[in-house]
Amino acid sequence: MTLFKKLLIGLGVAVILLIIAAVWFVVSLFSEPDMSNLPEHYPFKSAAAKVRYLAYYDERAQQWPVDSEASLVETSFGKTFVRVSGPLLAPPLILLPSTSSSSLIWLPNIQALSQQYRVYAIDNIYDVGRSVNIKSINSPDDLVNWLDELFTELDLGDSINLMGLSFGGWLTSQFVLSHPNRINKAVWLAPVATIHQIPGEWAWRAILSALPHRYFMKKFMIEWLFADLLKQNDEISIKHLDQLVEDAMMGLKSYTFRMPVTPTVLSDKELQEIQVPVLFLVGENEKLYPAKTAVMRLNTIAPQIQTEIIPHAGHDLTIVQTTLVNKKILDFLGKTRGNWNTNDDK
Repeated sequence: MTLFKKLLIGLGVAVILLIIAAVWFVVSLFSEPDMSNLPEHYPFKSAAAKVRYLAYYDERAQQWPVDSEASLVETSFGKTFVRVSGPLLAPPLILLPSTSSSSLIWLPNIQALSQQYRVYAIDNIYDVGRSVNIKSINSPDDLVNWLDELFTELDLGDSINLMGLSFGGWLTSQFVLSHPNRINKAVWLAPVATIHQIPGEWAWRAILSALPHRYFMKKFMIEWLFADLLKQNDEISIKHLDQLVEDAMMGLKSYTFRMPVTPTVLSDKELQEIQVPVLFLVGENEKLYPAKTAVMRLNTIAPQIQTEIIPHAGHDLTIVQTTLVNKKILDFLGKTRGNWNTNDDK
């Protein structure tokens, strides 16, 4: 056997072993914990991991650019961390984060949004951040019921503005379908699935990015999803990318990941039934589905849903086009019921 053939065989074996290791690692991440006997450090991998992550989280939270109040709200699903900013009597605006992200994903947007709204930035009950679930979350209904309880505990009434990014955008759509009477207006920011199937490419990228080294997360997921941010290649953009990678790796290293709820694509009937005012924003270079195809489907099936394509942006639209995205959101939300004074205590 020639040296070349030996090298080729060896390379093939190495690739197969790498794939097996990646699949095993991902499966191990998403093993379901025993909810009847949770350790004190749950949902973290260890007590040390909990201390490490929360110290990191609190340090990141110091970058929050406006006054805020933080609280843990009790629901039957567990404690939900909520960071509240904006005038006390302003209309409520709820922010739901993307997957593997906390409420801190809204750092670029919160200053503009909290000038006109009482903004509630939430850590998902079943993801990274300071929220802690005490029940298994197995379906969209579980997540919707958790939110319904949370909004009731926060005494938000039935005129809520609800906005979500990526997974949070999909979850927003689920809540709109289930509880339209509680929603004033809704904003879907690059919602995962919802309008169009997730591409197969995402699956193998997700597997490789779950390997425990920042190279894999950066090359196979962050730089792919946030390609427009990468293109900018200036000091601020590089800092944003590094922070995204660090946030993802800190979550990966610290949490006992739980089996996620799979986002779904809404049927034509579901889209047509939505009568709550909805704004759908998507970057022109979105990687999770073709932006024009998604907009075309909405314009054809559900023309009551307002659509906008954000130029020079992809899944990073809230970062690379912060000013434009904030303006589109605020213009859409417009005036909401209720009187309030911007001089009220924050």
